[in-house]
Amino acid sequence: MADPDPPESPGVPLTRRALREREAQSRASTEARSPDVHAPLRRRRAPAAAPGEPAPAPAAVTAPSPAHARRRRAGRIGAAFAAVGVAVLVFGTTAAVTAAVTAPPLSEAASLEAEGETLDVSVEGSFDEPLPPVTDALPSPVVAPEVSGDDICGSEELLAALDARDTAAAIAAAGGAERFRSAVAAGTAPCVSLDDPSFEWVVVNKARPLDPIDYRPEELVAPDGVRNIPGTAMRPAVSTALSAMVADAAAAGVGEIALLSGFRSYGTQVDTYASHVASRGEDGADTISARPGHSEHQAGLAADVVACDAGGCGGLDDLAGTPQGDWVAAHAWEYGFVVRYEDGFTDVTGYSPEPWHLRYVGADIARHYTEGGWHTLESFFGLPAAPDYDG
Repeated sequence: MADPDPPESPGVPLTRRALREREAQSRASTEARSPDVHAPLRRRRAPAAAPGEPAPAPAAVTAPSPAHARRRRAGRIGAAFAAVGVAVLVFGTTAAVTAAVTAPPLSEAASLEAEGETLDVSVEGSFDEPLPPVTDALPSPVVAPEVSGDDICGSEELLAALDARDTAAAIAAAGGAERFRSAVAAGTAPCVSLDDPSFEWVVVNKARPLDPIDYRPEELVAPDGVRNIPGTAMRPAVSTALSAMVADAAAAGVGEIALLSGFRSYGTQVDTYASHVASRGEDGADTISARPGHSEHQAGLAADVVACDAGGCGGLDDLAGTPQGDWVAAHAWEYGFVVRYEDGFTDVTGYSPEPWHLRYVGADIARHYTEGGWHTLESFFGLPAAPDYDG
């Protein structure tokens, strides 16, 4: 800014002459200063000449005072920084501020430096803080894989084995027990029925009754060489397997294993279930006995076994913990049997644990079932749990 005028004495008015002298002094002081070569020029209008006098020479072209020029340039620089501030508000990013601070100097700032003045363009705050991590791409959603299986039903050999009710040949034609199981569980083997009781892999539970409801196997035989307490029979393949298992257990020195219950007809199951209802109530009966039409015994594929010694044979609840019971749990699969109702899976099967209830599924499936760590036929074949009856 220009130097201020000298102070005046308060209360003393200035004469016209004093005012003219002060104006002349001010113009002389202004002209003595260096002109601002960067500021736009402006012209002064010369005063009109008095009558009879020659016209005065044109007034010298003068530049505005440096203070005025600096104020205009500072205003333009301020507008530029205001625009940067708007960009920060709009885009909300630290990059905008960083670009404004690290950009090449403005021409206006250079002009001020040429005049020997310094323009402070520093921005308060710190930029040492790390920028937020850059995300290359949005995370891909995780999709659970679908259960897949092969279309084994395209095999003519498999279809021929199914027609002949030869389960072992059918599994071999499917490419083995696992390929067979996975195809059935995935629903890609429509030629294989888990409802047909003529097949050893039929699944019977509280939600899957036999079809027909009073089904009876065409052929039943008693096991050879086995103490048969009730004198019942089973399907030929089941009887043969049980005879071999009982003989091998005796040879291994674990003691005698006897058959307490094999095939039970629909009529027999009506009586059996009714007796349990009478003693335990319906809810209690449903945990230990199948309703008629829902029993694996009626399919001819189940055997309830007990342990015997010199004093006779024990009951069903006495098998667990005996040498015979331990041997059955470890070796039954070798003969095509699995322990159908294991401890800890009542919420799937609907039945209390029955270590004596052996279900025949065939050698191939029993081996794969055991080696694969399966505990229920429902999970093995991808079926829903069946803890309760539908109606």
